[in-house]
Amino acid sequence: MTKKVHIRTFGCQMNQADSEIITSLLQDEGYVVTDAEDSADLVILNTCAVRENAVEKIMNALDNLKGKRRSRPGLLVGVIGCVPQYYREKMFGMSESIDFLAGPDTYRQLPLLIENAERGIRGANLAHIPDETYHGIEPCHTGSISAFVPIMRGCNNMCAFCVVPFTRGKERSRSTASVIDEVEQLVEKGYKEITLLGQNVNSYYDSGTGDGFAELLENVGFAAKGVRVRFTTSHPKDISESLVRVIAEHENICNAVHLPVQSGSTRMLELMNRGHSREEYLEKIAMIRHFIPGVTISTDLIAGFCGETEEDHYETLSMMEEVRFDFSFMFHYSVRPGTYAAKHLPDDVPEKIKKRRLEEVIALQSRISKELHAVEVGNVVEVLAESESKRSKKKLMGRTGTNRVVVFDRGGYKPGDIVSVKVNSSTSATLIGYPQ
Repeated sequence: MTKKVHIRTFGCQMNQADSEIITSLLQDEGYVVTDAEDSADLVILNTCAVRENAVEKIMNALDNLKGKRRSRPGLLVGVIGCVPQYYREKMFGMSESIDFLAGPDTYRQLPLLIENAERGIRGANLAHIPDETYHGIEPCHTGSISAFVPIMRGCNNMCAFCVVPFTRGKERSRSTASVIDEVEQLVEKGYKEITLLGQNVNSYYDSGTGDGFAELLENVGFAAKGVRVRFTTSHPKDISESLVRVIAEHENICNAVHLPVQSGSTRMLELMNRGHSREEYLEKIAMIRHFIPGVTISTDLIAGFCGETEEDHYETLSMMEEVRFDFSFMFHYSVRPGTYAAKHLPDDVPEKIKKRRLEEVIALQSRISKELHAVEVGNVVEVLAESESKRSKKKLMGRTGTNRVVVFDRGGYKPGDIVSVKVNSSTSATLIGYPQ
C-alpha cells in the first residue's frame, strides 16, 4: 500500500527549502506527500529554534498529534530540524508522541530512522556533518512560480543571541557549478523567480573556483535571464561594493536588500557581537543607495536585548527614521539557552518594558511603511502575480521587483504573469491597484 507523509514546516525559508529536499528523499522511498495531516501515515515536523514561541508551537502540534495517535495507533511522528538539534535527545522526554529525531545535516538518514520507528525503535541522528550540502539531491519544489535555491548552510557568526551556529553548524558552500545547474533547470521548467538562500550569503565561497557571492550572483544573473533573482540573508559587516555593483548592473536581480541590523545602538551591537557599529551600518546603507537608486531595504530588529537602556532603544528608533526601512521583522528578546547571551549577559530588561519598546518599534515601522507606500500611488509598477488574494478570488496578489506586496484586480491574468499595475491606493503593508 502507498504510504502518505505530511510535512509541516516551521520557521525560515531555509526550512522550507529543506522540506523540499526531504520530500525528494521520501518520494524515492515510495511515500506520497499529502496536505491532509489526518490521512497521513507519517507526520514530520520540520522545526525552527530561533524564537521561543516557535518551540511552543511545535509542542502544541505534538500535543495535538498525541490525541490523533490514540485513534490511529500506526501513525508515526518525526521531529526534525533545529529544535531537536538544539535540545537533542531530551526531546524524547518532552513528548511521548515522538518516534524519531533528525538534525539539519542528517536528512539522508531519514529512511533508516523511519524503518526503525516502524519496528518500535525510537531513534535520533543529530550529528553535525561539516561537508553536507545535500549535493546530488534534486529538491521537489512545491510551487511553480518561485523557487528557493540554498547555496550554503551553517553560520560562523557567533551573534550573542543566536542559536543558528549551534543548530546548523559551520558554514559550508555548494559549488558554483551545482548552483548554476539547479538554476538552469528551474529556468527550463518555467519558474519566474529564484531566491538564493544562506544564513549569510555574503560568506559564500567556492573553494574550487575561488568565487565569492558577488561572482556567484553575477553568474546566476546571466543563467536566469528573464527570471527574477533574489537572495537572503546578508550580514552588514560583509556586504561589499562588488556585490552591490552586480545587483545594479543586472536588470533581473531584484533591487531589494534585506540587511538585518538588530539595534541602532553601537553599544548594543557590541554586546550582540554583530561585528559593526551604527556608523558602519549607515555607511553600508549609503553605499547601497548610491549604486542602486530606488532600492528597498528591509531589516530585523530586537527590542529589549540584555542591558538595553531607554537611550539605546531611542537610538534604534532614530536609525529607523534615518534609514526608513521598507519593512522589518520585529521581535522582543527571548533568551535562547546555550548562546553567549544566555551564559554571560543577564536578561535584565523587564518583560513589560520589552513589549512596550517592541510596540513602539512596530508603530514607527508601520508609519514609515505607510508613508513609503503612499509615494507609489499614481505610479505604474511591474508585478509578478503569485496567487489569488486571500480576501477575493477577483483579485491577485504579487510583488514588485523591490519586494512590495501588490493586490490588484484580476481581469484576465493568472498567477505567474508579469503585470503592469497602476497603484491607486495603499496601506502600510500593501499597494492596491488595477492592471494597465
